[in-house]
Amino acid sequence: MSGAWTPRLVALDIDGTLLRWIDGTGTSHEEITPAVHDAVRRAREAGTHVVLASGRSPDGMTGVADLLGLATEESPVWVVASNGAVVFRYPPMQVVHEETFDARAAVAAVLAEHPRALVAVEERGVGYRVNRHFPMGELSGEMILSDVDDMVAEPVSRVIIRDPDATVDDFVALAGRLGLHGTDYVVGWTAWLDLAPVGVSKASGLAAVCDDLGVDASDVLAIGDGRNDLEMLAWAGRGVAMGQAIEEVRSAADAVTATVDEDGAAVEMSRYWPA
Repeated sequence: MSGAWTPRLVALDIDGTLLRWIDGTGTSHEEITPAVHDAVRRAREAGTHVVLASGRSPDGMTGVADLLGLATEESPVWVVASNGAVVFRYPPMQVVHEETFDARAAVAAVLAEHPRALVAVEERGVGYRVNRHFPMGELSGEMILSDVDDMVAEPVSRVIIRDPDATVDDFVALAGRLGLHGTDYVVGWTAWLDLAPVGVSKASGLAAVCDDLGVDASDVLAIGDGRNDLEMLAWAGRGVAMGQAIEEVRSAADAVTATVDEDGAAVEMSRYWPA
């Protein structure tokens, strides 16, 4: 990558990249630091597309777009939600693309080994349908108690499976052991498993956005910190891992920036749009 390279599009993860984690939890502070806010503003003022790309549901991302000042009806922002399964523009929310899959077999296989696990499926505009309540702050919107069989009776864009009594390593081993044929998966920071349609990732969602905007992947700067960012970091012209990311994520990136607590996303963006 030449020294004169400047991104035409910046793809930003949210939790652990734009927002700082709350210690000891799987949730983050819903606050944007001034350094990150200003870096995003400078990129936008330079004519660069800024796209949010997260494992969050669509309803859990619009507030972050508002905090960043990205959301205007005159120039709606592109958003890649649910790890690439849902692509929309906001405001107002207009779903442009959605991938769904039959999750019944995969969910049954996981629950056979973790029968007490929590299960959630997005109920857009409301929150999630859940078999039991998740820990406070881990899901956005309301939690509507439902039977698991009813939740996955029809194709869905994503299923979240969470076992507070298990570990991340338990879920990594489980996913590898089961194979989950016909389904892709991502293991989170905790014993949290996202089930998704095969071939769907933040990279596939961003590719759809780039096709619409006429931007090549080689002109994309992507910044993230989790396992669900691996494909995005490898796909982008420049993939940058946050400083606190695990080694698997750092190794997949072209570079590593400072940690989220040190405003690493702003540090990287300031290389191209200095204060």
